[in-house]
Amino acid sequence: MPEKDSKQPVDNSRRNFLKNSGFALGGLIVGGVIGGSLTGQKEATTKEAEKVVEKPVDYNKALMFFNQEQFQTTEAAVECIFPQDEHGPGAKELGVAYYIDHQLASPWGINAKDYMQGPFYKGSATQGMQSPLRRAEIFTIGLQGLNTYSQQKYNKKFAELSEAEHEEVLTVFEEGKEFQLTGTTTKEFFKMLRSLTLEGVYADPMYGGNKDMQGWKMRKYPGNQMGYAKDIEKEEFMTIEPKSLHDHMGH
Repeated sequence: MPEKDSKQPVDNSRRNFLKNSGFALGGLIVGGVIGGSLTGQKEATTKEAEKVVEKPVDYNKALMFFNQEQFQTTEAAVECIFPQDEHGPGAKELGVAYYIDHQLASPWGINAKDYMQGPFYKGSATQGMQSPLRRAEIFTIGLQGLNTYSQQKYNKKFAELSEAEHEEVLTVFEEGKEFQLTGTTTKEFFKMLRSLTLEGVYADPMYGGNKDMQGWKMRKYPGNQMGYAKDIEKEEFMTIEPKSLHDHMGH
């Protein structure tokens, strides 16, 4: 696939990969003094404090499950599935890889609410995933598979590939024919990866993705409002500033 061209029309953007995969879809101000002796023996050379603007810390950007290589592989994969384009930021900027990391580290990642005892039988096509492996294990195997296949075909790790090569590798995994994983299938891994990507784009920012509610803003989705009683009878179309669950804490 050709490299991304910002002048291409919307229909030719890389976000077509998502459609082809079956989805339609204030800083803190602190004071500081300039000058002065590091040893405390010289007097300050200025009398006014210089204001320094620091970006607020995003504590959601902390890995709970992935190592750095796994995180970089995931970040490259989700950006290919939901790339930045003329409509807004992609999965990388939205923090989707952090969302996935947090989910895999949670009870969901170890199938805490599922019955996971043997004996295990092969399920029918209508029963969904039937595997003795936990979701976190399946995802880890899938990430390793992305790197193994990328090394075999391109002699590079997945995160080092070009955008077109990313899409080629993920297409192979989606089709599930050319490369095999141990304990699971590339199709099952890709299905989980794609689903988690969209969750990370549109879930409440409290869970690690949808940074600054930009995923919601692209869709003009109001997020988690306390209620609509004062607006529900208005006839005109309303654009409501989205709110996170965090905005209602303490109310």
